[in-house]
Amino acid sequence: MSEKTKTSSIKRGKPTRFPLFPLRDMVIFPHMVVPLFVGREKSIHALEAAMNGNKYIFLATQKNAKVEDPKPDEIYSTGTICHIIQLLKLPDGTVKVLVEGEKRGTILSYLNCDGYFTVEVADVSESSNKTAKLEAFVRGIRSSFERYVKLTKTIPAEVTNVVSGISEPSRLADSIATHLNLKITDKQDLLSLADPLKRLEKLLVFMESEIEILQIENRIHSRVKKQMEKAQKDYYLNEQMRAIQKELGNKDEFKQELAELEKKIARLKMPVEASEKALSELKKLKSMSPASAEAAL
Repeated sequence: MSEKTKTSSIKRGKPTRFPLFPLRDMVIFPHMVVPLFVGREKSIHALEAAMNGNKYIFLATQKNAKVEDPKPDEIYSTGTICHIIQLLKLPDGTVKVLVEGEKRGTILSYLNCDGYFTVEVADVSESSNKTAKLEAFVRGIRSSFERYVKLTKTIPAEVTNVVSGISEPSRLADSIATHLNLKITDKQDLLSLADPLKRLEKLLVFMESEIEILQIENRIHSRVKKQMEKAQKDYYLNEQMRAIQKELGNKDEFKQELAELEKKIARLKMPVEASEKALSELKKLKSMSPASAEAAL
């Protein structure tokens, strides 16, 4: 493959040497547009070198995110050739940069450079032959992604519309991969697969596995919710029963008190008029609720 053929797919006649920007805890795929906040001195120098050149930089993920100054063998060899859309230096010395992934690349060698790494990168060629098998995987991946979006409820619904409009298999796979909740190593595996068919196959396995886990989580959540609702209902009913029993107990006590009062009136042998008045008041008490203030004996 000639140098002209290798570079024709990238705008501005991209060279094969790029400043290197090691990433922590993320993998950037082609067609991704992502903002990054940069604080490491080496990475800032690499960005400055790219801005002084053609605004292209190579982004590759480091194997251990905790390493402050990764060596070449601590960085994955497959990464993404990215175009710097915008760079802004912040007052605290950090840099905010907006990059767009354009093409896969593999590091061939590290070149010595003061302050940052420069790497020689080979383009990763991707097969564009459309077959019936490839089309079947494209349809399957779209269907699975729709189910995944509905289950996660964390991905905006419009993302499904965007994905459904992508016809190119490689771009479809990369676009979906950016939205999946996968480990960094799994995303790196997907980035390293040049063949779109193999990438779609691996992606479909990941997605179906995630869908199964999400379905189980939803069933568990639904079961727990029902148990909580039942427990709350039982508690409410038990409280109601206690209140009813208390009310019934009050009524029994009230009846006993009224009966005692009636006996006392009979024993007092009051004049007829006074006795009738007392019995009239007693009758009123019997018609009252034990909880009313007027019924207090």
